[in-house]
Amino acid sequence: MTKISNILPQQAYSVKQVRENEVKAAAELAIPIYELMLRAGNAAFALLNERYKGVKSILVICGKGNNGGDGFVVARLAKQADINVTVLLLTEQNTITGDAKSAMEEYCQQGGEIYEVNNIKDVEKYYFQCDVDLIVDAILGTGFNGILRAFYADVIEFVNQQSCSVLSLDIPSGLNADTGAISPIAINADSCITFIALKQGLLTGQATNYCGHLYFANLDVEAIFTQITQSHIFLLNADSKPALPQRKPTSHKGDIGLVLTVGGGEGMPGAIRLSSEAALRTGAGLVAVCCLPQNRAMVFNGRPELMLAPDNITSLEISPIIAKAKTIVVGPGLGRNNWAKELYDYVNTLTEKTLVVDADGLYFLAEQPNINPQRIITPHPKEASLLLNCTVADIEADRFAAVRQLANKYGGVCVLKGAGSLVSDGEQVWINTTGNAGMASGGMGDVLSGIIAALSLQLPDLLAAVKLGVYLHGHAADIVAQQQGQCGMLASDLLLPLQASVNGNI
Repeated sequence: MTKISNILPQQAYSVKQVRENEVKAAAELAIPIYELMLRAGNAAFALLNERYKGVKSILVICGKGNNGGDGFVVARLAKQADINVTVLLLTEQNTITGDAKSAMEEYCQQGGEIYEVNNIKDVEKYYFQCDVDLIVDAILGTGFNGILRAFYADVIEFVNQQSCSVLSLDIPSGLNADTGAISPIAINADSCITFIALKQGLLTGQATNYCGHLYFANLDVEAIFTQITQSHIFLLNADSKPALPQRKPTSHKGDIGLVLTVGGGEGMPGAIRLSSEAALRTGAGLVAVCCLPQNRAMVFNGRPELMLAPDNITSLEISPIIAKAKTIVVGPGLGRNNWAKELYDYVNTLTEKTLVVDADGLYFLAEQPNINPQRIITPHPKEASLLLNCTVADIEADRFAAVRQLANKYGGVCVLKGAGSLVSDGEQVWINTTGNAGMASGGMGDVLSGIIAALSLQLPDLLAAVKLGVYLHGHAADIVAQQQGQCGMLASDLLLPLQASVNGNI
């Protein structure tokens, strides 16, 4: 039997890559394509038995394609196991062809019945007649990439309104397997089992609201598939995160380096404090803060390790801090007034330094775009839309394309924040697997900018620093969520778990 795992592969692929190369992989192994469908159905049924023990009645909703074929296999196996099975087909049986037709016929040979439905009232009728424990979603597979037909949208909306769990096959119906976008609705699955290769759209943005617990079954062809299929999409997890070099006993603060943080404008002392303290907790040798004079008391209160940098260009450019600083963070709480603009413009000229640009710094960058290979940008979708002169909806419609465009347009490395944050150097994209919904609170991005700045001092290249920073940021939040819960999580809660996480203690 094909193994099922909630440990996901290290690479993800586009729909086109999966569609073309699963056939080649199967041919190389002399496996008929129909055998892959049978294996997929068997893997899904094994998950059903494992995750939904004691289920007595299931409703399998099938579309006309191969995803529906997978559903027919699950239905047949459930019937053989004396589970009460109801199959709804959202088309006419005579439209089913190929391997899906073979799977449908095998189900019928077991005495299974199929109810053709073409309106939502019939779907509701059969659902309420069956006393359903579990719905199996086999409506639409990876081939879907447009706008749902009205009837399909109605069915999906009805399924989402029910209290029973939903198991989606390969991908929640209505989700775009390449981008993770929905239009306008998708199955809200309790669990999803995907086959052969990991589809990139399952792991970022809107998809994270719909996939539930994600499982993978390689159908015993993954090894050949990965040999013949090159991907530029990777998962960022405990196995793939960069390693932080071990410090020598003789290391001192000057070896590691100084981070200068620039921000803390009117009414915003907290942002630059969070960024600066995060840099300290992540191992920066020294951190100096440039902020408005009236904010200094709040920024430095209780954290004497922070250094004071001049708050104006005239003094800053002759300060030894500028000469010593290897990395500069600009943007957290900076504001958008003349003081902020002058500081941003000055920092932007320091192209020999590594720049981490966040928050208001991204606003100024969008106004005056330029390329700098030594720059790291960390936009959320709204900031990304300003940088690419488009809408937030455009960003979320294809986060993979957006993060690549940002890195190529502005140079260096880009983090596109959000659920399943993406990291890109313009070619490769890394999908982060840490973090949780508790991070939806103010200051989280400021902490991230400080983490990345400190790591840029300690790792040999910017991409490695960003990848590790994004991973550790989410990992620290996961520790807080595990210990205290997600609701009410503060950005400052991450600082002590962050130090432990950096040192590999958790």
